[in-house]
Amino acid sequence: MTTISPTSTVSTGSVSNALDNTEIASNFTTFLQLLTTQLKNQNPLDPLDTNQFTQQLVEFAQVEQQMKSNDQLSSLVSLEKSAQATTALAYVGATVVVDGSTAQLTNGTANWSLNVTKPSTATITIKDSTGQNVYTGTVAVNPGTQNFTWNGRGNDGRLWPDGAYTLTATAVDANQQSVAISTEVQAVVDSVDLTQDTPQLSINGQNYTLDKIKRIVRPTT
Repeated sequence: MTTISPTSTVSTGSVSNALDNTEIASNFTTFLQLLTTQLKNQNPLDPLDTNQFTQQLVEFAQVEQQMKSNDQLSSLVSLEKSAQATTALAYVGATVVVDGSTAQLTNGTANWSLNVTKPSTATITIKDSTGQNVYTGTVAVNPGTQNFTWNGRGNDGRLWPDGAYTLTATAVDANQQSVAISTEVQAVVDSVDLTQDTPQLSINGQNYTLDKIKRIVRPTT
């Protein structure tokens, strides 16, 4: 009588590589059916070798354990996503600081923060949402973080309309050597997109993940 070997059909390796719980459950059921069939149809004069039977039972247990592990991992992922969503929603309406270069000009005022490691002269360029250059100037910056406020007026004296403006900056020291300079923006979190794998915070029309938030600013009274 020909015996059926479940190990040739379903292996622990193939189960561990499964990406879908339904596929794992299907393999698990097939494995059980094959093992049961083998026991029912074994040759009474030449029964299944004890060592082989034990090995198959071990593989059976491993398949079951893999299913339980995947269920637990799925639960942990769901809990993590729920926690991220709850945290992200709490930021709506809050004033935060993030690494960025796009700020909103509102009532003739737009604010950025500049950060350098030593005294420098920074060249500032501001462009509107279409990429048009609206302002270029230089400003002295000291080590650490300091604010840069633009009054909304271009180099020609024109007052630009409210909207999103992007600042780029380069800096040099007293010896005209380049100095690294970073920009931050402070703004209110407008909304949160929970449809992404990682919640996206909308700040000044740009999307940021939670790990991009550097500081939360308490409203002034």
